[in-house]
Amino acid sequence: MWDGLVGVAKETYTASLGEGVVPRPLMVPPVRGELVGLIWVRPLKVGQDALAGIAELANIAAAAGADEVVLAWETHDVATACELPIVGPAPCLNMVLATRDGHVLHQFPYTEQLLSRSPEGWALVAPDWRPTPAPQPGGELVPPIQAAVNFSFTPIELDHPDPFGVTVVLMEEDGYRISLTEAFAR
Repeated sequence: MWDGLVGVAKETYTASLGEGVVPRPLMVPPVRGELVGLIWVRPLKVGQDALAGIAELANIAAAAGADEVVLAWETHDVATACELPIVGPAPCLNMVLATRDGHVLHQFPYTEQLLSRSPEGWALVAPDWRPTPAPQPGGELVPPIQAAVNFSFTPIELDHPDPFGVTVVLMEEDGYRISLTEAFAR
């Protein structure tokens, strides 16, 4: 499953960068080996809103009772949105695989090859994937990603007959893009 997720993330980055955008941070929470779905962060304002918005990705994982989570983000994009220093290679697609017992950070650095400029002036680029460093068990995570990992395994206590369903609805209303697999779609 991991290789498939990495492949999809790289394909998504390649397609998005070719359109002049960096994909928003993404979470994929599995429950007993079954993917819940894909959750993309809502539109963010720079600063505290970005920190909170990324950390809130954990709500779906927590409500579903995920036993592991995968988060993907771009180094420079998250650092800029959260007003944090750049830690690690940039530009770089980062992916972390986390369980209650710990996490492993995987980094996929790339350089940007300019393809063209859009009429609006956006740079349309293609990633030239560089050699991948070794996976980093317990690797340093930026604060909003670390918070999302931590909160993913903290049970959500909602006085509602369907805490998962209400969490999905509330997050969609807040602007998160959620694509549930058939097993979790309601």
